[in-house]
Amino acid sequence: MNYCSHCGKDVLKQMIPKGDNRKRLVCQNCGTIHYSNPNMVVGCLPVYGDKVLLAKRSIEPRKGFWNLPCGFLENGETVEQGALREVKEETGIDVTLLHLHTVYNLPHAQQVYLIFLAKMTNLDFHPTEESEEVALFPFDQIPWKEMAFSSSAFAIKKYMLDKGKNSETHFGVFYREEK
Repeated sequence: MNYCSHCGKDVLKQMIPKGDNRKRLVCQNCGTIHYSNPNMVVGCLPVYGDKVLLAKRSIEPRKGFWNLPCGFLENGETVEQGALREVKEETGIDVTLLHLHTVYNLPHAQQVYLIFLAKMTNLDFHPTEESEEVALFPFDQIPWKEMAFSSSAFAIKKYMLDKGKNSETHFGVFYREEK
């Protein structure tokens, strides 16, 4: 951010505001504190029997890799609405949400994933503008080396460990290794 979104001046400074405990961008003209908080990523782990639905990304990042249907939560929608929208946008189907399955943190990317376990009610999935391919995979044929993001792999592995019988929410974190 180069300019204050409140007054338009280019006098932003990283500092710890009075009463706070971490650095923030503060406008030196009007005093507005510009908070930067994590982005919410929402989606689903859609299952049909002993198979999981994955979408091969047709967009960056990680174009050409498989992923659970997930994306950024939009303003004005609930996490449940966002998860259902993402499944529809990436696979063309509607699903029924069962419960929150995964909370996955990526502190280095300022993201928190909320992945719901979802029941597929039909098999009318198809590629979309965001997915070049959509397919059901038996759990023993998941393309692990072609997974786009660690969040999807984490959610699927936890589901496999539960064998679909546990309604527990799983918490995970991925810390990027410093170089």
